[in-house]
Amino acid sequence: MRQTYPILEFDPERDAIIDPVKLIQPHPEMPEHGVITFFQDVLEDLVAQGFAVEIASLKSEMGAHPVYVHHEQGRRVALFHPGVGAPLAAGLLEEVIALGCRKLIACGGAGVLDREIAAGHLVVPTSAVRDEGTSYHYLPPGREATPSAAGVAAIEATLGRRHVPYVLAKTWTTDGIYRETRGKMALRRAEGCVTVEMEAAALFAVAQFRGAHLAQVLYGGDNLDADEWDSRDWQSRSDVRKMLVQLAAEASLAIDGYAGGA
Repeated sequence: MRQTYPILEFDPERDAIIDPVKLIQPHPEMPEHGVITFFQDVLEDLVAQGFAVEIASLKSEMGAHPVYVHHEQGRRVALFHPGVGAPLAAGLLEEVIALGCRKLIACGGAGVLDREIAAGHLVVPTSAVRDEGTSYHYLPPGREATPSAAGVAAIEATLGRRHVPYVLAKTWTTDGIYRETRGKMALRRAEGCVTVEMEAAALFAVAQFRGAHLAQVLYGGDNLDADEWDSRDWQSRSDVRKMLVQLAAEASLAIDGYAGGA
């Protein structure tokens, strides 16, 4: 139905003109469990050491987007970089789900809206404010998208077992990294957001639409809660980034215990 604003014209019809389920056959070697990581440096290191082996390659106008398999606790786990920004991340997630991966944990960095969240401290999103466009094509208009409850429980159990401190909180997903104004930040903080990133709401929406499990763990990166933006050299935290990929792999395997193996 026509609305005042096109972004509100959600169509629940599941049969799309271009449908990944029809275009992509399940991969016989694709693990059911997977890690979505935004850390290209960690991926390259795992590949160089032989700990991650390519089993599939997705494609866009940017080129190839490899999907790897590595082993965690003696079990196979998929591993891939989803690109940056909600549309690309959602599209690649669609294709990986079509290949057969359905229990996923995403890990990445995020700007913090509260200076008390130290660089490197972990945040587990309980919901994402939908200030992007992609999620509106997967869910009816609404303020927030939520991760899989089983996925969040698996992350919490994994972090607790490893004695890694974290906070549960909302995140703000936006398409416009250069339009994060102080007014917008104040609105998001008032509704409980402590981080800002570009993909969470879309990833949650795609997974929910496709009946997959997906949750995310972030680490505190640059600080927006200051008189001047402070990068805090957030991309140099190689220790946290490597740790997060391993924790995400463990958590993806743990989803079974909270989803009844479904």
